[in-house]
Amino acid sequence: MYQKEVELPRKLVNELLHKAQLSPQHEVCGFVGINNQEFSCYGVENIAEDPTTQFLMEPTQQLAVIKNMREKNQEIFAIYHSHPTAPAVPSARDIEHSAYPDVYYLIISLNTKGVLEMRCFKLLHDENIAEIILQMKER
Repeated sequence: MYQKEVELPRKLVNELLHKAQLSPQHEVCGFVGINNQEFSCYGVENIAEDPTTQFLMEPTQQLAVIKNMREKNQEIFAIYHSHPTAPAVPSARDIEHSAYPDVYYLIISLNTKGVLEMRCFKLLHDENIAEIILQMKER
């Protein structure tokens, strides 16, 4: 089972939103690791054929990040990516290509007239999605 609500530190939220803003024309992507409620953000290059509407993590970087997380005794908490021109909801492709059913998916939308939006989902095995309530904490 999964939590229906998660708390993320403001610092992590700001880092994720900043990464999305640095590449407003292309989807950014990566992992969020966790160990004892300490979060880390790991960006991975997007090598998708059309990075404006999809993401595909560069495999060598993806494996290096996972190895780095293991060395730090971190687990994969979430996979994040941005939607430059679409809402912060999983696309059909996001659902189809979700490879980590036990992690959260954080989606950042830049398509919100000056206000960035980040939402959290669980992409379940039966192609259903469950939205998770995000709370921000100060530490």
